[in-house]
Amino acid sequence: MKKYIFLLPIILLVLNACNDSFLEKYPKTSLTEGNAFETYDNFKAFAFPLYEMFTNTTIATSLGTYSGNYSGDVRAGYLTTRFNYNPYAFQTIGIASTGNGWDFGYIRRANILLSNIDKAGSLSPAEKNHWRAVGYFFHSYWYMELVNRFGDVPWVNTVLNETSEEAFGPRTPRKTVTDSILVRLQWAEKNIGNFESRNGANTIKQDVVLAALSRFALREATWRKYHGLGDADKYFTECARASELLMTKYPTLYTGTDGQPAAGYGEMWITEDLGKVPGVIFYKTFVEAILTHSNGHVEHTSSHEIEMPKHTVDMYLMKDGKTIDKSPLYAGDKDPYSTFRNRDPRMYHTIMPPFRVKAGKGDYATWSFTDNPADREYIDIMGINSSTSNPGIGMKRLPAQNWGASLLAYAPNLQNGIAAQGTKAAAFVAARSGFYVWKHWSNWETNFNNGSLNTADKPIFKIEEVLLNYAECKFEQGQFDQAIADRTINKLRKRAEVSDMKVAEIDANFDPKRDPAVNPVLWEIRRERAIELMGEGFGFDDIRRWKVAPWFINKQQLGMWVQQTKVTESLWDENTHLATKAKTEGYIFLWADPLKEGKGWLDKYYLYQVPTDEIVLNPALAPNNPGWE
Repeated sequence: MKKYIFLLPIILLVLNACNDSFLEKYPKTSLTEGNAFETYDNFKAFAFPLYEMFTNTTIATSLGTYSGNYSGDVRAGYLTTRFNYNPYAFQTIGIASTGNGWDFGYIRRANILLSNIDKAGSLSPAEKNHWRAVGYFFHSYWYMELVNRFGDVPWVNTVLNETSEEAFGPRTPRKTVTDSILVRLQWAEKNIGNFESRNGANTIKQDVVLAALSRFALREATWRKYHGLGDADKYFTECARASELLMTKYPTLYTGTDGQPAAGYGEMWITEDLGKVPGVIFYKTFVEAILTHSNGHVEHTSSHEIEMPKHTVDMYLMKDGKTIDKSPLYAGDKDPYSTFRNRDPRMYHTIMPPFRVKAGKGDYATWSFTDNPADREYIDIMGINSSTSNPGIGMKRLPAQNWGASLLAYAPNLQNGIAAQGTKAAAFVAARSGFYVWKHWSNWETNFNNGSLNTADKPIFKIEEVLLNYAECKFEQGQFDQAIADRTINKLRKRAEVSDMKVAEIDANFDPKRDPAVNPVLWEIRRERAIELMGEGFGFDDIRRWKVAPWFINKQQLGMWVQQTKVTESLWDENTHLATKAKTEGYIFLWADPLKEGKGWLDKYYLYQVPTDEIVLNPALAPNNPGWE
C-alpha cells in the first residue's frame, strides 16, 4: 500500500524550494513574521521549511542528490568514484571564496520562530515549551554541522539585521558553542512534550532529540579528546545517557522481508514505509506522485559512479568474526567468488555480489543458469530475479537488471572489461574496481530514465547508529566489556549472521593490518561502525574526529584481482605502485599512490576554511582556520 501520510510538510517543502530567498522575499500569500505566529498551526507551518536540513547535503548524512549520502564515505576513502580521485588525498581542495557550508539561513529562521513564541497569546505554556524545544532542536542541529566544519563560529541566538553589532562580531570559541548546543538539546528533550497527534508521528519529538544528542555528544567528546581540547567527559556521559534511553525504547532490530542473511540491514534503505520498521527513530518519507527520488534508479543505470576500493573490501570480516588474514574460511581474492564467500553478509548488501547466467536473447524470458554452480551461488542467496517488468519484484535480487529491465548477465561488470564472449562489457551497472555499490538498489521500485519515481523511505536516525555510538562511548569511558559488546555490536552481528565479538580474544595480533596507534578493541569497534554505516555519510566526520585521517585517505585505491586479458585497464605494479600493462594478472590500478606522488592528507583539512568573502565582509572573523590563513 502506498503512503499518503502527513503530506503538509512535504507539500510546503516542495513549494518553498522554489523560492531561493525564502527568508527575505515573500509573496503576499506566504507566511511572514507578521502573520505566521498567531496559532499553533502557524508555528507548525513556519517550522516545516527547517526540515529541509535533512536533505541539505552540506550535512554528509543528509539525503539530497542520489550520491549525497555517499559523499562523506568517498571523502573518507571508504568508497571511491569511477571518475575522480579523492581530492583530500591529492591536495586539490581549492580556496573557497563563498559557500563551503558557511550558511546561517536556518539559524535565522529558527531564531525568528523562537523570538515570537512569548508573543503568541493563544498558545498554552505546554505549547510554548513545545515550539521552543523544536526551535532549539533545529537551531542546535544546524550548529552541530557548523561547528563540525569550522570549529569556532559566531553564536547567533537572536534575529539579526544589517545594523546588529553581532552580525560583525568575531567567531565564538568552539567549546562555548558546543556547550550551548548541549544545554539547548537537553532542554528540548525535557520540554518538547508529546504533540504527535497534532504534528504527525514522523516529526521532531523527544526520541529524535535524544538521537541527535547521542550523535552530537559522541562527536564532540571524541573531537575534544583526540584534538586536545579537554573537558570531554561530560559529553561521553551524555552520549551514554541518551543512548541508553533509546536502546531501552527500541530493543528490536529490523530483520527484513526477503530472507537473506542481513536482510534487515540491506532493506533499511529500500523499504517503502519505514514507519512500520522497528528501530527507525526518524525518517524521510517519499510519496508516489508527490515527493519522489532517484537514488535507486541511478544505481540501475550507467550514471552511477560509486564503488568500493579493495582496501575497504578487505575490512569486512569473515562470518566466523575473524579478519581475512586470520580466518580459515578465507580462500583468497584471486577470483570474485572466493572474495565474497563466507564474508560478513553486509558486504553483499552493499556491493553487488558476483554471478553469471546465460543471456539467451538478453531478456528475462530466455536467460538460464550456467553449468558452473559457483555462478549461481549468490543468486540463490539473494533470491532469483524472475521479473520481466519495471517495476520488478523483491528487494536486491539477481541476476541484475537496468532501469528498463534489460538483463545484466554477469557481475562484476568491469567498466573497462571484456566479456567472456570477447565483447565489451555492458555499459550499465559497471564499476572500474569491480566492486559496485548498490545500497539504494531495489527491484520493486518503478524506474524511469527521464524522471524520479522511487518512493523508498530513507532513515535519518535509527537505533543501529545509537548502538554503535554507545559501544564507542563506553570504550572511551573505560567501561567496554563483553556485556556491552553483547548489547551493541553482537546484536548487529546476529542480524548479519556473523559470529560474536569476543572481547577477550582481541589482542594486538587480531588484525595485523590495523592502525598500530589505535587500541585493538577500539579498532574493532570502529570497524563495526564503518561496516554497519557504510554508504551513509559518516566516514569523513568519523576519521576527522578520531584524528586518523591519514591512515584512511593516504591509501592507494585498487580494484579486484583480474587477468590482463579480461580488461583494457592497467594493473598495479606492487614494486613501483604505478600502472602497468606488462603483468598477466593483478589488482586493477584505480588511482596513483598519493604518498608516492608527494601528496597526501594535510592537517589543515581537519577544519574547513572560512570563505574568504565572509572575512572581507566581516574582518572580525579572522584569522582563518589553521593552514587556511
